[in-house]
Amino acid sequence: MTGYLYEKDLRQMKYNILTSTKHDEAVRAIARRLGTSDAKLRMVLIRQFDMSLLENLESRWEMGQQHADNDNDPVAEELGCELFTRFVPLVDARVMQTICDETRAMIGNESSRDEAIARGKARVREAVLS
Repeated sequence: MTGYLYEKDLRQMKYNILTSTKHDEAVRAIARRLGTSDAKLRMVLIRQFDMSLLENLESRWEMGQQHADNDNDPVAEELGCELFTRFVPLVDARVMQTICDETRAMIGNESSRDEAIARGKARVREAVLS
């Protein structure tokens, strides 16, 4: 029986990409940055990314590390606002903008900066894993 490629289940192929040496290092670094397990992040990546994004994940992560959030906004840099919307698109841009704005508002409302950043990171993690 022959079938079209787009009808096939590509999860195993995606998993093989993510567990290759360079990609595995990138997945582990992203998971550490988000504060989640490698396995949970792999499931999200397999579900959300197409083959092209997965193949380029390692280089997109490296470029994001160098070029994302370099506009002197420490909140955006710590939360990975541009990193996780443009370079490694795990979060919708509007959702991420809302998280960043609310985190800045918490800092402006006399909240502890560390506490506000921790809450913002937790919301980013939640947005990625949902």
